[in-house]
Amino acid sequence: MADRFGPVLVPGEEDDEGTRTDRGATREEPIRVLVVDDHALFRRGLEIVLAHEEDIQVVGEAGDGAEAVDKAADLLPDIVLMDVRMPKRGGIEACTSIKEVAPSAKIIMLTISDEEADLYDAIKAGATGYLLKEISTDEVATAIRAVADGQSQISPSMASKLLTEFKSMIQRTDERRLVPAPRLTDRELEVLKLVATGMNNRDIAKELFISENTVKNHVRNILEKLQLHSRMEAVVYAMREKILEIR
Repeated sequence: MADRFGPVLVPGEEDDEGTRTDRGATREEPIRVLVVDDHALFRRGLEIVLAHEEDIQVVGEAGDGAEAVDKAADLLPDIVLMDVRMPKRGGIEACTSIKEVAPSAKIIMLTISDEEADLYDAIKAGATGYLLKEISTDEVATAIRAVADGQSQISPSMASKLLTEFKSMIQRTDERRLVPAPRLTDRELEVLKLVATGMNNRDIAKELFISENTVKNHVRNILEKLQLHSRMEAVVYAMREKILEIR
């Protein structure tokens, strides 16, 4: 994998305690990873690379989506690193089933596919990251740590396509009225706007002159009210509802 681009951290996400550990901070237990790819040589290469990371442990591998679901159910990994296009059952199709058998597992798509449709379908199916295989081996480990800590990562070129599509979606729906969204308080709307611009909890707290814990509570309430599961989904919602204006 050539060292060309680093993954994008989708806006300002952090763990429940507000502590970032994506730079290899000490962990009590290693991050358990399931590697899924139909090319045995590529799987082996990832295993060799990740074997040098003290806080990451490859606990299993699979050659297609169907096998990945079975292995996820047996191994209950923290992270599933999975290709999009594979025989028998593709990675996107496997996402939903993996989330059912191993709800706590977070899925990172690692693929050569730079098609927008695959990116959108992967996110809808529950993937937390979408990285192109052109990233460096070091960045794979960094992405695994980041996603394990509650962040979402997308390769820069794909993030750009995502934002472009969001802008098009907003323009196409200008004349349509969506179903009224759950009512957010003025403060929650302020927090949501800042989340959508990429601020983390600490920066939002400074901007609004409130504590980080208060920001965390607002974010939790926003996600519950809107029935969303992550800050990434909150960004999508903010763009769709024109809470955040893309210029």
